[in-house]
Amino acid sequence: MTVTTLTPRDRDPDDQTRLCTIATEGYNPSVSDPRSYTARINRVLDYVDAHLGDKLDLATLARVAYVSEWHFHRVFQALTGETPGDWVRRRRLEVAAMRLLASRRDPILKIALEVGFRSPEVFTRAFTAHFGVTPSAWRRGAADAWHAKRRLEWSKIRQENRKEHQEAGHEWLQHPDAWPRPTVAVTEESNMAVEIKTLPGARVAYLRYVGPYGTAGLTRTWQRFSAWCGAHALIGAGHTRYGVARDAPELTAPDRCRYDACVVVAEDFVPDSSDEFGVQRIEGGLHACTEFYGTAIEIHERWMHLFSVWLPASAYEVDDRPSVERYGDDSVLEPETGRFSCQLCLPVRPA
Repeated sequence: MTVTTLTPRDRDPDDQTRLCTIATEGYNPSVSDPRSYTARINRVLDYVDAHLGDKLDLATLARVAYVSEWHFHRVFQALTGETPGDWVRRRRLEVAAMRLLASRRDPILKIALEVGFRSPEVFTRAFTAHFGVTPSAWRRGAADAWHAKRRLEWSKIRQENRKEHQEAGHEWLQHPDAWPRPTVAVTEESNMAVEIKTLPGARVAYLRYVGPYGTAGLTRTWQRFSAWCGAHALIGAGHTRYGVARDAPELTAPDRCRYDACVVVAEDFVPDSSDEFGVQRIEGGLHACTEFYGTAIEIHERWMHLFSVWLPASAYEVDDRPSVERYGDDSVLEPETGRFSCQLCLPVRPA
């Protein structure tokens, strides 16, 4: 398949400046190697999340990917399993569903407009078709049934994947250079103390995983990413890593959830544009942070405690920004036990 790139005169001048930052970040649009398709589509997905309230038609998204509309539609559907229109609609509805619960004082119409719906009637029809209830009913408590269904799905997936997940983790730990091994004392105590911090933003290189969180696929993504970091001298002091959960598992189907394995890079770092590794910026801001020390299987339980126990009793509400796991210079990975340490950082804002 040949990728048709767009020349400057093909693009709308009014859109060119607005699209430039995201569409050209760490990217050479002259490259047409098919292996770059994944990076192109990931760039589009990130753009959608950052511009839900804007016009997101096929022409706009194709410009971000630097391909013709015809090629973009085919490649997008082949890689995501959804049409561009279906993806945009689903993301708008999922973000709206989150905001309906997190920002209960905001009128439903305000939320609908913020995520790109132009009338309450259109929003209500789309929301009801997707979630099976109206936005008002969702806010009054109908969301609980949807969340319970998702939790059951995730529980079954993790149980079925538990052995494979453990084997994948064991395989990864056999490679001594997969992760820095700082000599930092870590205790067995479970510390659920939560500290509100303002985290800085960061420019990162990343590899994206799509599928259920907390499974072997995610561990193998980190294994591949670590090998890539080693090959590019991105392991060691000063190269903070992040795990970024792009979707809310209580809302998004497990096979649609996105997770980015990331490492901080310099402003002039540019990955090979013929592969699937990309560059993006992680948004900083206010976060509720807690220390974690345990296994990959246990980290889900800690996240759930943060969401279901700490958050409701706090003076904060969850924000739209993605949750992150922060692996700093003092993070530990123990090959003997599979335990590791990191900070779990939940994006929040005052309630």
